[in-house]
Amino acid sequence: MSVFTPVSESQLADWLKTYSVGALLALEPVAAGIENTNYFVATSQGRYVLTLFERLPAAELPFYLELMAHLARHGIPCPAPIADLADRYLSELNGKPAALVTRLTGKSIEHPDLPHCAALGALLARMHLAGRSFAGYLENPRGPKWWRLAAREVRPLLDAERQRLLDEELRFQSLYRFPDLPRGPVHADLFRDNALFEGDRISGVIDFYFAGVDCLLYDVAVCANDWCVVDPASEPRLDAGKTVALLEAYHALRPFTALERGAWPVLLRAAALRFWLSRLYDYHLPRPGQLVRVHDPEHFRTILVARAALQLPPWTG
Repeated sequence: MSVFTPVSESQLADWLKTYSVGALLALEPVAAGIENTNYFVATSQGRYVLTLFERLPAAELPFYLELMAHLARHGIPCPAPIADLADRYLSELNGKPAALVTRLTGKSIEHPDLPHCAALGALLARMHLAGRSFAGYLENPRGPKWWRLAAREVRPLLDAERQRLLDEELRFQSLYRFPDLPRGPVHADLFRDNALFEGDRISGVIDFYFAGVDCLLYDVAVCANDWCVVDPASEPRLDAGKTVALLEAYHALRPFTALERGAWPVLLRAAALRFWLSRLYDYHLPRPGQLVRVHDPEHFRTILVARAALQLPPWTG
């Protein structure tokens, strides 16, 4: 959500004439994330988020927007895309594909506790159940195919120790594909900053622009690696209480299969590898931007090392 493409108030006011959302009152750039340009937009009719897609393939964009619309219709508190007067979710602004979605209330939590992790588990299960009736399909764009391509580019930029870790994890993950695990649309990036809370209640889930179809358990693993660590800043081990709270709340709505229980340690590693690779890529091969925020890849390297050392999953029941 960094600002790569500037948008002036006059440009946006002209663009909004193709929508029935009222007159522009305020425009504020959002300086967070690394993929798209985002602005908070206030009009006489409501509050919205404007997204300009910087590098996502145009063919993928309808999947994300239609998935958000589907989930919003089914009661999931996610941004609802706004159709323009031609009934399109997607249009163009400053030469970039652009979309307008509703802005949700609440704020993200930097240090979640057990009730927050339980709320996340229940919300994730509801999302996965609602996704069963979604007809769209897009293979996880940051799945194993992307891992291999990204690794090829960043590997020459790493020292010998990190090259060995990358090579070994790619080899390990190549042994597992889990075709029999439950699959469906996954958020695939539901970190703490992509969930909004009002008290202990999740009031919004945002940023679906890494979504795709994958193992549902992979989505849970992505969340555990960010929400359930002992200390996000210094200790990558999974906190048993937070992990159990996440898993049990999810399981109460969509029970895990025996195969999922067995696959849990592998998918924890897969989720760590994916984000280590993406952060390596953005760190070593950055794009120019006005307000670019690049995350430290070492954070997910330490998580990957910790997950690779995990002997038994923190699982109950």
